[in-house]
Amino acid sequence: MKATQSPLFGSVDEVTERLEGVGYLASTAVATTVYLADRLGKPLLVEGPAGVGKTELAKAVAAATGSGLVRLQCYEGIDEARALYEWNHAKQLLRITAGQGHESWDATRDDVFSEEFLLPRPLLTAIRREDPTVLLIDEMDKADVEVEGLLLEVLSDYQVSIPEMGTVTASRRPFALLTSNSTRELSEALKRRCLFLHLDFPDPDLERRIVLTRVPELPQALADALVRTVRVLRAMELRKVPSVAETIDWGRTLLALGLDTLDDDAVRQTLGVVLKHQSDQVKASAELRLN
Repeated sequence: MKATQSPLFGSVDEVTERLEGVGYLASTAVATTVYLADRLGKPLLVEGPAGVGKTELAKAVAAATGSGLVRLQCYEGIDEARALYEWNHAKQLLRITAGQGHESWDATRDDVFSEEFLLPRPLLTAIRREDPTVLLIDEMDKADVEVEGLLLEVLSDYQVSIPEMGTVTASRRPFALLTSNSTRELSEALKRRCLFLHLDFPDPDLERRIVLTRVPELPQALADALVRTVRVLRAMELRKVPSVAETIDWGRTLLALGLDTLDDDAVRQTLGVVLKHQSDQVKASAELRLN
């Protein structure tokens, strides 16, 4: 049976206001999807290019609701032991050795497969937490397909089966948010269990508001120039286009250097803040005519 509890948000407008209160400016579509995921108790799958605020959305939901954040960072080769739980084998071996000749194997076995020897990893940790929790499963597309199977039980029933101990069911359902950069297609079984949200780079007005929220000392005209230039860079065929976070970093860089205009010299001096590949910098310099 699924865990039930009071929702984190009372309305879509409340989502917008509370996320804005922690510095995350959410569109109506984002706020609506977050509200529905919370109200329906469904995991939220957020896809989109790198750097559009997918991970930041999970952090913002946690901050806005006073929830703990439990993060599972996915990578190639991650397995059950890193995602769910594993046994402390060294400690188990010591316990078995200490019990030899003093007790039956049945007693020893029951002891070594107990809470004392269990090492919970992010998924089990989130399921067992009794306080409000946001479970962030970050960059799901980097994990192997087999890992998705581990998530099906967790995301369907908010429970984890431990053969030696039984089933652990959440007493308080976490707000689960999965992110994907779409480097591979996720399984239909996983997608069926989730609400879906696609995040793209914000429009110029929203990005300008985001920059000014994070860098309030930045002059409006300089913020406008930053956003225009970043949009030009994103339209180029680069190895890595600038993220929103890098737009913010660029604004902070200009302030730190005491620059109040984004002229050719300023761009040339600071281009490495937003473009992290030499080939991209060469291409951008040529197309922006920074020679």
